[in-house]
Formats: sequence, C-alpha cells, structure tokens
Amino acid sequence: MSEQRPLFHFEISERKVLLRLFDNFCVLLSLSLVGIIFNFDYFRITSDTWTWTLVFVLYFNIFNTVFELYDLRKASQWDASLQNVLLSTALTVLFFMLTPYLTPVLPENRLQILFFFLAIALAMLLWRLLYINLISTPRFYKRVLVVGDSFDIRLIADSLQKSDPNYMVVGFVNTDHRGNHDLDESGLLRFEVDKLSDTIRAHHINEIVVASGYQKGLMLSLYTQLNELLKTGFPIRDYIQVYEEVTRRIPVEHVDKHFYRYFPFSRSNQNKFYLLVFRVLDMLISLLGLIFGILILPFILIGNLLANRGSLFYRQERVGKNGKVFSILKLRTMTRDAEPNGPRYAEKNDCRVTRFGKFLRRSRIDEIPQFYNVLKGEMSLIGPRPERPVFVRELSDSIPFYDTRHVIKPGLTGWAQVMADYGTCHTDSLLKLQYDLYYIKHRGIFLDLNILLKTLSTVIFYRGQ
Repeated sequence: MSEQRPLFHFEISERKVLLRLFDNFCVLLSLSLVGIIFNFDYFRITSDTWTWTLVFVLYFNIFNTVFELYDLRKASQWDASLQNVLLSTALTVLFFMLTPYLTPVLPENRLQILFFFLAIALAMLLWRLLYINLISTPRFYKRVLVVGDSFDIRLIADSLQKSDPNYMVVGFVNTDHRGNHDLDESGLLRFEVDKLSDTIRAHHINEIVVASGYQKGLMLSLYTQLNELLKTGFPIRDYIQVYEEVTRRIPVEHVDKHFYRYFPFSRSNQNKFYLLVFRVLDMLISLLGLIFGILILPFILIGNLLANRGSLFYRQERVGKNGKVFSILKLRTMTRDAEPNGPRYAEKNDCRVTRFGKFLRRSRIDEIPQFYNVLKGEMSLIGPRPERPVFVRELSDSIPFYDTRHVIKPGLTGWAQVMADYGTCHTDSLLKLQYDLYYIKHRGIFLDLNILLKTLSTVIFYRGQ
C-alpha cells in the first residue's frame, strides 16, 4: 500500500482556514500595492495606522461570515461567490467609513473610496476564482470507501457530498454479497471484501468509513483487514463520527440503544458561568429587540390594518424546557380561523398566510414579540425551536430521542433554524432534530456566535418561512 500514496486532499476545517487566510492576505496585499502604485492615501498599512488595519480586518471577517463566504458549497460556485463578495465588500467599506474615530477621515477626492472598494473586491474575486478552478476540483477531493451492509449507501453518499462538495464517496465494500455487478444502481462502485487493499491502491482511497450494522458487527475477514490497515496508520473512522463532522448534525435514526455513547451532553449545559452570561445576554438583547419592535410598531399596525385585517398578536401553546408548556407570543401572519380542522404543519407558500404575513415571516419580524418570552425566561435567544404539544406527542412516538431536545430552553433562533428549511413533514422534523441534538452536544460560545451570524444572513437574504 505504501507503493502508491493516496492523492492529497484538504479537510473541511483546512479549506475554511485556507479561504479565510488568503482572503485577508490577498486584500491587504492589494491595498498595499494600490497605495504604493497610485499614491492612495485613504488607507495605508503602517505602524502608525495599525488601528485602521485592525478595524478593517474585523469588519472584513465579520461580513465575510455573514454573507456566507466560508460556506464550502457556495464557495465552490462562481455565481454565489461573486454576489457574496460584492455584498460583503460593500458593507465592509460602508461600516469602515461610518466609524471615523477608529478609521481615517474621508478623503477630499471621493474617487479614493471607489479605489478602496475595487482593491478589496477585485483581490477577493481573483483569489476565489483561483480557489474554484484549482482547489475546489477533483484533484483535491477526499476519496472515501464505505464499509457496511445495513445502511442505504446512496443516502450516505448524498448526505455527505451535499454537505461537503469535496467529499467523494468512491464506492462501498460488498459485505452482504448481494449482486455480482461492479457498479451499484446508485452509481457507486461496489468492491469485494477480499480485495480491500488492492481497491485502496487502485482508486487512491484516502479514508475508510465503517458503516456496518452495530448489531451484526463486522465479518472476521473484513475485521482482520481493517485491523492491519490501522496498524499502518491508514485512517479508518466510524460513520456516526464522520456524519456528525461533515454534516454538523447527529444521525439519530442510525444510532442504536447505546445512544449516550455517541451523544455526550455539552459541558456548557451545566456550566453555571456560561449559563449566567447567556442569561444576561438574553435579557439585554431581548430589551433591545422589544425597543426595536416598539419603534417599528406603527408601520406594522398600518400593514396589519390593510393586509391582515384582524388582531395583531396571537398566543399559542408550545413545549419548553423539560416538557413544560408555555404560551408563545407572535405577530399574526395567517388568516383568522386558519385551522378549522385542527392543527397542521405550516407549509412553504402556505395559502393560510396573508400577503403582509408573508413579509413578516420572510423578514422574521413576526418573531419580535418572542423577545418577551425570552425576557420571562421561558425561551432563550438560541436553542431548539419550540413545537406545539400535539406535534411533540406525534413526533416523539415516531422519531427516536425527539424528547431529548427539551433538555435545554427553546430558542428564538438556533442551529436547526439557520441550517435547515422550515419543517413541514416528518422527514423535515427528523432533519431539524439532528441539528438540534448537534447543538445540544456541542453548545458553546463559538457555536452560539456562528448561529447569530448565520441568523443575520437569514434575515439579510430574506430566507424566513
């Protein structure tokens, strides 16, 4: 196996670091060259102006994150990269100009602002074009072989490759000996157990993912070969671990009765200092959110009067922490008597939603009254979305570990809300549960900040449902 080493590849975290590192390097280099060549004096990188550079880098990285420039799927698409680079650059320049105490005074020659914008945007676009054509290509894909007979190989490949475009499932080991074809109907190559080492060399496999049935275990011959590969340092990983790392959610439908072996709770769930700081931030942000809601209330009243024609607010029972039911407060977005035949899931393009209600939902303005629930302590700023009791009972009966999402307070926003589409069926609820459990497992300050930035992206791109 040492005769031909697997092709070089970048891990997910390595590509994100690479993107961010070269974004900063290329832009700062571009600004330096523009300053030297064109005598550009609005922004200079010197020892006397280090605060300007620090403020610029801060704004630059924040808006790059908000506009999803480190989403690997979008980073590999030129159209999405072009749009997001221009938006991020525009906001970076705008905020840089609006903080004159920390940044240089506006130049007399306003064309320098245009040079400032172009120097940032063109450097970014040139680097992103190189990334798409050189790095985000098959030569740097991670080539993976899946071992196992109890999982749907097509679903495994689709879920992993959809989350990470550079993650390539080449094929799988035929452990159950069903069928004699080399190519499975899913389009993936099928290999035999006794040819594992040859397969790794011939197809430049970088990693083996073991997705064998936990109840049946691995056959002896396969186990022996995997053990020999491990001794040589070849990477062999468990499917649950890989799925969680690549998709950033937990595949509860594939976890057996030993669930807590794979799902240890985050220390933050019991960390008193973290919870205290989190609660203080909840209260401060809730007060600011309610003040903002009061300021825009006249416009909402006018829109509600013209397009909703009914009560402005409505209350609804939801399930909170430890299964406790509370009354959530929201702006009404549906027609009156929207559920004559009993509760049902909201749907995409739901006919019950009014024209003004659609605007409130897409902009997330309808959720501003929930800051009141956060202030009362019934909800938190970040956490699983609270569901109605009738749906909780239904989903708990059909989805394993669904009640586990109630170990923390429900949230105004959350990992599932920013990563998944609006839940309209059992499958969507399962997907959102996977994200919710990932948050409960990995809850911490960095994940919380990531969720807040992604929430800003959701509002800016008008993705509410």
